[in-house]
Amino acid sequence: MELIIDRLTKQYKNKIAVDRISLTLNKGVYGLLGANGSGKTTLMRMLCGVLKPTSGEVKFNGIDVSQEEYRDSLGYLPQDFGYYPEFTAYEFLLYMASLKGLAKQSAKDKAKELLELVSLSDSAKKKIKTYSGGMKQRLGIAQAILNNPKILILDEPTAGLDPKERVRFRNLISQLGTDRIILLSTHIVSDIENIAGMILIMKDGQIVHKGGLDEIIKAIDGRVFECTVDAGEAGKLISMHTITNFRQENDKTFLRLICDKSPCENAISVKATLEDLYLYYFKEVNTDEKLF
Repeated sequence: MELIIDRLTKQYKNKIAVDRISLTLNKGVYGLLGANGSGKTTLMRMLCGVLKPTSGEVKFNGIDVSQEEYRDSLGYLPQDFGYYPEFTAYEFLLYMASLKGLAKQSAKDKAKELLELVSLSDSAKKKIKTYSGGMKQRLGIAQAILNNPKILILDEPTAGLDPKERVRFRNLISQLGTDRIILLSTHIVSDIENIAGMILIMKDGQIVHKGGLDEIIKAIDGRVFECTVDAGEAGKLISMHTITNFRQENDKTFLRLICDKSPCENAISVKATLEDLYLYYFKEVNTDEKLF
């Protein structure tokens, strides 16, 4: 099982949204991490055949993305998947199954199986308009895997979910990732940290870093520090370094920051996290205006 992305590029007039990305994905969960506007959605839409690339190609087991056989192997959950609010979850899955060419009895069996898998059996006969955001997302996953896809592409699937729903969602993805390729796009670091075997960091249309969790955070090993300082010193450090955590403690300020060497006398070196690495790569979102 192999999804090959070869020099994939998408250009809109003077803007390059995806810039010559080459990757080979095998069975497992891949986390695509990047800020809004980094090109994640454009990349995923090209992998799904929704968007035609400017150049480059995508093949799964030698089959091009433009072929029907490729689409038969694909499941896709976009950021905002379409549903009919007056349908029940069960009716919606039967409708989607018919679009995907499943036989009637097979569709019924599969719909019941998937509603159980995503913990919606008790709500199967309720109209989708009554569902919470988390329930709708779980239904979205169910429709994406109706055809038992070998490639499952999920674009910002946990956006807007509460912490309990996100944990439930991550557990489901981990379960599904044992026998297929799953590409999960998000800017929520904890989603990736907990379930992805391989992490891809995307910035300005390119994959700037990739690897397992322990491997990729080595890029900032020995460069993450914590310290508690007075307001004047805090302002100085904030202006000079990437700040990954900040809070007031009485008349002092606690800072977690990334820099090449110890920033002050009482700073201690701490273990880097994926969130530290993310903020290191996306420094532009970490400004004084965001902190105060």
